[in-house]
Amino acid sequence: MPRLAVWAIRAALLYLALGFTFGALILWNKGVPLHPQLWRLLPAHIDFLLFGWTMQLILGVAYWILPRFQTRRGNPSLAWLAFALLNVGVWLVSMAPFAPAPGFLHMGGRLAECAAALVFAAHAWPRIKPAGG
Repeated sequence: MPRLAVWAIRAALLYLALGFTFGALILWNKGVPLHPQLWRLLPAHIDFLLFGWTMQLILGVAYWILPRFQTRRGNPSLAWLAFALLNVGVWLVSMAPFAPAPGFLHMGGRLAECAAALVFAAHAWPRIKPAGG
């Protein structure tokens, strides 16, 4: 398995654990109030599970499983850039509720996540060939 796929899948599992932990804390706080500020973890819970876990897992598996042509996986630096952008975006969006100007962090995080999707698509596009072609 390629190194990027290993890193992406491990990061996805870490996001899954963190997302479930934050969700459990929020749910517990709903039944037995611990601290009112725990609701600030809701964006992190959502982003960790939606983008951190799901998209990271998709990125890792797609990098690993898409066909190779001429024994190469395309430009690996684009895939690594997508991995970095996705993680930066997830953390920016997750930290936004704790920042003095949350709008800028939130928008920057979403832009980084969108850029990660576009960069990974640019990496994967040449690896996709029509059937029989």
